[in-house]
Amino acid sequence: MDWIEIIVHTTTEGSDAVTEQLMAEGATGTMVEDRADIPDPDKPNGYWEIIDPKLIDSMPEDVLVHAWLEPDASFPERMAALKQRLAALKDTQPACGSLAVETKDVRDEDWSEVWKQFYKPFRAGKKLVVKPTWERYDAQPGDEVIEIDPGMAFGSGTHETTGMCLELLEDALRGGERVIDVGTGSGILAIGAALLGAREVLAIDIDPVAVKVARENIAVNGLSDRITAVEGNLLDRQDMLCEVCVANIIADVICGFAEPLTHHIVPGGLFICSGIIKEREQDVLDALKAANYEVLQIRRKGEWVAMLSRRP
Repeated sequence: MDWIEIIVHTTTEGSDAVTEQLMAEGATGTMVEDRADIPDPDKPNGYWEIIDPKLIDSMPEDVLVHAWLEPDASFPERMAALKQRLAALKDTQPACGSLAVETKDVRDEDWSEVWKQFYKPFRAGKKLVVKPTWERYDAQPGDEVIEIDPGMAFGSGTHETTGMCLELLEDALRGGERVIDVGTGSGILAIGAALLGAREVLAIDIDPVAVKVARENIAVNGLSDRITAVEGNLLDRQDMLCEVCVANIIADVICGFAEPLTHHIVPGGLFICSGIIKEREQDVLDALKAANYEVLQIRRKGEWVAMLSRRP
């Protein structure tokens, strides 16, 4: 079986967090390349630690976390998810370094095109149907069709976290709500919210590429009058209030956002969050409860968790 090697540039302090994100996206194993792990040859503790200085000199300045993923139909979605989560990690934990991503034996333009043959229309929930822009689909009565080309941004709908968020949005929205989509990626959740009846949607992301992709998808769906896509950090740049907020990001960011996010959600408003690996479920629950949210529903698919909660 062929494998694609992913290499993430980080620091000693960030290697554990990067490894966690790679494993969450299906890496079969990781290897950390860190010159700090090589004993200092000037301070040997025993004759077995006589190290050739050329070994240290040959190692990269950055700490490199290597991982291997299977190049199946889910590979592009998981790569986009990884890049989005690393971007969020960099925004909240600068000590993690650049978090630049490399791939070996595959070029971005190769896998970003080849995977399209696997991406077909599918149903997400009762009403929503996710349809790639290049595929045909005969809509059935009651269908709300999301036209999407995720490009290099996270959010084709095939990832477990995206699917659960769409399902929870379908459960939560009654029509006429204001919605904020934090970490919008391709814009799929913002578009889904608008099709489900939200009257105004703010789609925000720290990645300029994601914002560009989101704006294109919003236009394709004819929703530019109801959805505004902007680049930036919600807590720094926006003062919009909403009845429903959705954040499909990472556990660390959700934990940090939980309390300040209450200033953007009206009393009694709803917060949908995902991007949470099952090992971090309790951490997110603790953060929500500390901020006085009432957790209404928890969904789990594979290694991932999504939550619906209510602001007091």
